[in-house]
Amino acid sequence: MEGLIFLLGLPFFGLTPEYRLSLFNQIHDIVFHGKGGYAFDTVYEFPIWLRRFVHRSMIEFYENERKASENTNTSSSQLQNGKIKAPDYSTKARN
Repeated sequence: MEGLIFLLGLPFFGLTPEYRLSLFNQIHDIVFHGKGGYAFDTVYEFPIWLRRFVHRSMIEFYENERKASENTNTSSSQLQNGKIKAPDYSTKARN
């Protein structure tokens, strides 16, 4: 047994360092951005397809939330040229 050389370079069932990093990044993202909805051990034991689905869904959700936030901020911005824009009702009351 000592003289056996593995042709693949890794022991059977071993994970490459790149895959392990990807796996733990996905788990971290799901646990951290899941806002308490998932525990590490639960996500670690997810089937691969389910973990990938949840991860993609979270990415999509937060991207949509960011875009909606950006649209809200640009459309209702109170700043113009570094000065706070007065609401319309206050200028109409003076006339």
